Amino acid sequence: MAKDHASTATASRISVLGGVATRGLRALPEEVPVALSFGGTTQAVMMATPADLEDFGIGFALSEAIVRSADDIVSLEIVEADQGFDVQMQLSDDVQTAFSARRRKMAGPVGCGLCGIESIEEALRALPDREDVALAFSADDVREAVRSLSMHQKLRAETGAVHAAGFYVPGRGMACVREDVGRHNALDKLIGTMARAGLKPADGAIVITSRVSVDMVQKAVIAGTGLLIAVSAPTALAVRTAEAAGLTLVGIARGADFEIFTRPNRITHGVESDVA
Repeated sequence: MAKDHASTATASRISVLGGVATRGLRALPEEVPVALSFGGTTQAVMMATPADLEDFGIGFALSEAIVRSADDIVSLEIVEADQGFDVQMQLSDDVQTAFSARRRKMAGPVGCGLCGIESIEEALRALPDREDVALAFSADDVREAVRSLSMHQKLRAETGAVHAAGFYVPGRGMACVREDVGRHNALDKLIGTMARAGLKPADGAIVITSRVSVDMVQKAVIAGTGLLIAVSAPTALAVRTAEAAGLTLVGIARGADFEIFTRPNRITHGVESDVA
């Protein structure tokens, strides 16, 4: 199995501060093509940070509903290519058969975040119902989740140029964090990490640094959490999708402030309200 490459590289730069130009070096995040292949067939090629690639492969397979659990992946090998990596996964026989049938129906290449989708119906796929996920967060939990995610972003601290996704459990804190140049990749890596560690998504919240598009909601719902917290805003479709799937969606979570867009019942005491 090939090892992950370094997540950063150093570049020369001229810094202009206060009208003074200074030559120096700057750490930048690496970005390489990473192919995600199943049974010898490539499903997607993503531009990604070349770290935690096993987590990436497993999380992608789970969040795109290619597999039902990590156990459906019989083997995983990371093969180094000329300029990137190929995460090659072998699936159990029944899952491989279903995947091959899905591939035969594909019309052509697709955009980032909707890999292997050929129709509007598939893009707006039916999701599991998470309404029954019993999870209680206080306002302080929401704030601490966002603060803790920031504290665990080592690659961002070094480069200032990556997204992160974390899993926060009340009373325990931030259980794990993954970073990547791509917001979808960071979330997939987190989902894979959680699966490998045996963490139960229903026990906590997924916290992300990016805006919330509908595919980020889909991935969070499929993962099994009842709460998605983001530092940026959601799209209108993301809100409608979260509401329909029973997901509590919190956005624009910055400092002490945040906005609850769906299913506010999971955010408990500590919030003063003038809402009837």
